[in-house]
Amino acid sequence: MNWTIILHAGIASGTVLLFATVGEVLAERAGILNLGLEGMMLIGAMSAYSMAINYGNPWLGLVAGMAAAGLLSLVHGFVSIHLRADQVVSGLSLTFLGTGLSLVFGEGLSKAGAVALLPKFTLPVLSSIPFLGDIFFTNQSVMVYVGFLLAPAAWYYINRTRPGMHMRAVGEYPAAADSMGINVYGVRYLYTCIGGMLAGLAGATISLAVSPGWFSHMTTSGQGWIAVGLTIFAQWDPLRAAAGSYAFGALRRLILDLQGPTKLLLWDNPFYYNPYWGFFLKMIPYAFTIAVLVIGSREAMRKRLGTPAALGVPYTRGQRGV
Repeated sequence: MNWTIILHAGIASGTVLLFATVGEVLAERAGILNLGLEGMMLIGAMSAYSMAINYGNPWLGLVAGMAAAGLLSLVHGFVSIHLRADQVVSGLSLTFLGTGLSLVFGEGLSKAGAVALLPKFTLPVLSSIPFLGDIFFTNQSVMVYVGFLLAPAAWYYINRTRPGMHMRAVGEYPAAADSMGINVYGVRYLYTCIGGMLAGLAGATISLAVSPGWFSHMTTSGQGWIAVGLTIFAQWDPLRAAAGSYAFGALRRLILDLQGPTKLLLWDNPFYYNPYWGFFLKMIPYAFTIAVLVIGSREAMRKRLGTPAALGVPYTRGQRGV
């Protein structure tokens, strides 16, 4: 088993999770829980692929994917911020809406033919680093390098800038933020939209770089739900989100390598072979996600993890508390 190949592919696959998770971190830091990542990733993947097919330009596809998912996220923003509806219900509805729209507008795209893809390249100096160079900096998509920059930039923005401080204030104690002149509704709309655009970027990265093509709901394969779990696992920290995303990406690639019958003959001993192992191996990332969501939903654990105090709580100007 070639670990360099597995880790190299894991970095590319993990980049998708990284974009979606960082977007969710930003939205939740502002107090908005968005469970519609899967739907936004699907609409982003479909829009990006459709634009690249029609105009032969993957960069236009990238913009289209981000714009489509960003617009879709504003639906969740309107329902949860303006109408103050339950954010869990709204987010789940957004997943169904995004899935349905992508299936309708993506009809026939899988047979549309070849599409121009985002470029891959090797960084000259960094690629020569033993072992790490082959994994991180050799023949990777341009989106992988964007991901390398996004995580530390997001961490710096959240923890070291005034707009980041305003975002955290809105997510922790919106009444106090409002009294200081911060536009709570505007901030929440902004980061809901940014989170949606990053989810769209994740979907576009799948269809134009990591796994080129459009295959309806199989395009994202539930990665939006994994990103939701990773947000809690990372304790709303972009750097931890990056580490978790790359680890999950490598795990998903390892599972694919272990699914073939020849791979399941571990140690060349037929005793270990089981044709159903592939199903159980596929369950590992999703079982972990469910476990994280269940654990993270407990009140005591939420405080220990550092959950934003006003996460999922609608804000009404003039109310007391959060």
